[in-house]
Amino acid sequence: MFMLSRRTALMGLPLLSLPLSGLPARAQSPAAVIETFHATLLDIMRNAQRLGPRGRYDRLAPVMSQVFDLAAMTRISVGPPWTGFSPTEQQALTEAFSRWSIATYAARFDGFAGETFTTQGVQSLPNNDQLVRSTLNRTGGQDPVVLSYLVRNGHVVDVYLTGTISELASRRSEFAGLIREGGATRLTQELTRRANTLLG
Repeated sequence: MFMLSRRTALMGLPLLSLPLSGLPARAQSPAAVIETFHATLLDIMRNAQRLGPRGRYDRLAPVMSQVFDLAAMTRISVGPPWTGFSPTEQQALTEAFSRWSIATYAARFDGFAGETFTTQGVQSLPNNDQLVRSTLNRTGGQDPVVLSYLVRNGHVVDVYLTGTISELASRRSEFAGLIREGGATRLTQELTRRANTLLG
């Protein structure tokens, strides 16, 4: 059954009989990109038990790499300390962040109970970004989960849970303490540990 904590965002995904029409994400409308992503999530939810955490991860990874700008999301999550990291540290941290993000989705979308996604609309922002508003519709009388995706240059760069809670802002606050403890190496190690735990 899909579970989502209030502070933890959704993030991560791949292969499917639902590719992005063979086109780069930027060639599609923002709504179409998000709907393809949601179709992937529903597919792994329906096959969650058969796939297991690692199988869901393998299904998610290719799609997420197309839909999300994980490198940009890593930089935004880290904030100003990013420029003080060496290229090697930046690369290792981006890889760890990406793997953890995908593993988080693989762990949370772990069952299916008739859920659906609905795209509510697309809002154009002054800086040419676009906000795709959607809902995850749950069964059993549960309220829908409001999800908004910030799309920049054809790729998702942030997710807003309940429409207002920025995933990356929450992460930046959390990551700051780890960076103070031991810089990029400490954060990379922690994200790697978390991903390994999620994937069993």
